[in-house]
Amino acid sequence: MQESQRLRAVQSPIIPVIADLIRSCPGTISLGQGVVNYGPPPSALEQMSRFLADPANHKYQSVAGLPALLAAIESKLAAENGLRVGPENRVMVTAGGNNAFLNAVLAIADPGDEIILPTPYYFNHEMAVTMANCRPVLVPTDENYQLQPDAIRAAITARTRAVVTVSPNNPTGAVYSAAALREVNRLCAERGIYHISDEAYEYFTYDGAEHFSAASLPGSAAHTISLYSLSKAYGFASWRIGWMVFPTPLEAAMRKIQDTIMICSPVVSQFAAIGALQAGRAYAQEKLRDIAEVRATAQARLAQVEGCLVPPAKGAFYFLLRLATKRHPMEMAERLVREHGVAVIPGNAFGITEGCQLRVAYAALPKATATEGLDRLVRGLNALLR
Repeated sequence: MQESQRLRAVQSPIIPVIADLIRSCPGTISLGQGVVNYGPPPSALEQMSRFLADPANHKYQSVAGLPALLAAIESKLAAENGLRVGPENRVMVTAGGNNAFLNAVLAIADPGDEIILPTPYYFNHEMAVTMANCRPVLVPTDENYQLQPDAIRAAITARTRAVVTVSPNNPTGAVYSAAALREVNRLCAERGIYHISDEAYEYFTYDGAEHFSAASLPGSAAHTISLYSLSKAYGFASWRIGWMVFPTPLEAAMRKIQDTIMICSPVVSQFAAIGALQAGRAYAQEKLRDIAEVRATAQARLAQVEGCLVPPAKGAFYFLLRLATKRHPMEMAERLVREHGVAVIPGNAFGITEGCQLRVAYAALPKATATEGLDRLVRGLNALLR
């Protein structure tokens, strides 16, 4: 008895692999998983009593999402993203950004079709494309991890169905310029393919960087699929709630997929999401100040390491380090855990095939613990890069 050939082609998710390594080395401080160290706002938790007050809430609800939540999302999109929902597009509540991405791939692509992923890519995107029997086409970003529209243009073939952008970016922390995103979106329109814009980290920007939503562009509704998540900004990682905005002609396909995979997103989480959106962006912005302090500490600590380059990273909560070593990134990650008590994510998990790169996530821990983890990382890198 064997697993499917399709799944054999899918890489093992790196986060559980590193988590197993951490468990084998008690006391390890993890700078690995990309989550925040705070929980949901009180207004989200207050919605629990409303959820429990009506027994009907324990039954299946609308495939697309609760009407009250959909209305709150539409207001948020109009106010913050310049994205208006109308006859040309639809909103669907999903179980986080990963569910939204898989929905998108299944709705637009057939086996053998191609999805362009700028590298380094978010590993779950590559996994979803492969699971759908499609082919991820990898297009490198530049030395600062910025998009190269000309390279994307050259990678488009008759089988291309979409170009994926993630900004602010996981794993690099790069924030793509509005000009580059406009160019990619225009290219997709010209070539009759979709632009999948993952905006899970939209609130996490620093040093004057600004997030830009491609779907705010005039004429973009017919070919742009936008993905959002409450996991990061509102401390909702385990609640599994987000949403997607997609062209109306895809609605029938999206409803088939959602009904098969989820039926509907967890209703209790949808109630909490209503409360989170009532708290609004101000809740996340308040928390962002503490994360920015840890980010500054990380930059200062890593600048002390000879042979460690930190490309510009003005978004999300990651640095993707480039190390002057011939060691494999997984070897570096394992030795940092076993010998120095600190965990990071090896760059090969993000489609990087040359050099040694490590992703450092700095938002998951209280400041004191994160600082200790960064000190361990610096000591470990200094020892391993000799």
